[in-house]
Amino acid sequence: MPRKLVPDMWLFATVVALVSVGVVMVYSASAIVAADRFRDPYFFLKKQLFWAVLGFGCLWAAMTLNYRSLQRIMLPLLVLSMILLVLVLVPPFSQEINGTRRWLRWGPVSFQPSELAKFSLVVYLATFLTRRREVVESFWLGLLPPLLVAGSMAGLVLLQPDLGSSLTLVALVFCLLFLAGARLRQMALLALSGLPIVALTIYKAPYRIKRIMTFLDPWADPRGSGFQIIQSYLALGAGGLTGRGLGESKQKLFYLPEPHTDFIFAVLGEELGLLGAVTVVALFGLLIWRGVRVGLGAPDPFGTFLALGLTTLLACQTLVNLGVVTGALPTKGLPLPFISFGGSSLLMTMVSAGVLLNISQHARDA
Repeated sequence: MPRKLVPDMWLFATVVALVSVGVVMVYSASAIVAADRFRDPYFFLKKQLFWAVLGFGCLWAAMTLNYRSLQRIMLPLLVLSMILLVLVLVPPFSQEINGTRRWLRWGPVSFQPSELAKFSLVVYLATFLTRRREVVESFWLGLLPPLLVAGSMAGLVLLQPDLGSSLTLVALVFCLLFLAGARLRQMALLALSGLPIVALTIYKAPYRIKRIMTFLDPWADPRGSGFQIIQSYLALGAGGLTGRGLGESKQKLFYLPEPHTDFIFAVLGEELGLLGAVTVVALFGLLIWRGVRVGLGAPDPFGTFLALGLTTLLACQTLVNLGVVTGALPTKGLPLPFISFGGSSLLMTMVSAGVLLNISQHARDA
């Protein structure tokens, strides 16, 4: 009699909890801004609820379909991602916002191709490492092909410009290659050779240099470049142990820029305090632990690399966002998975969670 397929309920419950916290916090952080801009305090809440419902539908589909089918559609998925990354740079297809071109818009719906690119890269790497794991120690056969694919994606994302997502794509491929057994010395030399490119990219964009200088000393320009991170400090500090109370944040009242997107964790810390912030961080810790556990218990190499890749992606984005909000990293626009406002990010993280749940149904006890 075949074994009944049961997903990891701890993982599922964690995803539901994080999405629920996200919906509540998006409304709390955005209501005043939405009322001022759109005369509708529920403007961002309604959008987030739409994407959350759609995301749960995609999660259910990803959990139902066998994850091994992703191997068969890897190439079309990769090609589609590349095409969308090119189209987003073409003015008729995209809309310029704050000097960047990161979104494709169809009527009232917009989508960020870099989010699909991250998922597609994980599927490609899992497929490549499954089929060619025996040559992963070879530079020409094991390291170069995935680095070329990731580098092409990262280059297109950098043109948007989006340095944070570009570095995320490159970090992702290095992490998975390391887990697959690639030579650490070769990867270290490649990483060192790429540092001048990163330095040149930063040097040629004055605003990036300003972000680094602000990271080193935000109080040097408290009303200018240091304003956002200082307001984040004030929000987190004002929360104390138990917080001001849900909906009672003061910094979201036109002090803290982007309170419902990149810096939503600062509002969460102010309203729910240290206890609330630690609880959310613990939920992310649980998510990452269960994701790693799923990967280690996967029944085949493809499932292992796919689960570990998706978990690494979620972990990287979480750590970068929390690092930015707390001042441990320079300011960078990466959303907090499951919680920040944004349809593309929420949808693709829900798909990723669905794939992890799918693999968990087949996993051995790790």
